[in-house]
Amino acid sequence: MSKLVTHKGRSLARLGAVQALYQMDIAGSELSRALAEFSAMYLGKGPDGEQIGEPDEMFFRELVSGVVDHQSDIDPHVNDHLAAGWRLARLDATLRAILRSGTYELGWCPDVPVKVVLDEYIELAHDFFDGDEGKVVNGVLDALAKKLRKAELPA
Repeated sequence: MSKLVTHKGRSLARLGAVQALYQMDIAGSELSRALAEFSAMYLGKGPDGEQIGEPDEMFFRELVSGVVDHQSDIDPHVNDHLAAGWRLARLDATLRAILRSGTYELGWCPDVPVKVVLDEYIELAHDFFDGDEGKVVNGVLDALAKKLRKAELPA
């Protein structure tokens, strides 16, 4: 498999993970149901249902399951790096999903370089929002990278 296909597959997995986490947050869907539904109906598809690429389904499942399994660790990390007076619960559900998924990758996916995590989730924030959400994602994930992946970053 080429590097381009792998990169696109992982990008599509991240998009699907954010969407599944959003659905779970808003609708209260259970993990197994969200994974099955997204794998069968939405993963790798555009807004009109057209296939836009081949997602890395294993990575999608790892992201969603990992966020759910480690949410009690993830949320305090994110809360510690939000602007004063802000809490994860006050944020838009899509932004929560982006921050949770990005934090999971930083904390539990050491094979994914920090730069990739930051670039991918900032891009997702820009895809979903027109405002300053990309800056929020950049600020929070950059601060978390310095905490969780200090050895990987330049001095």
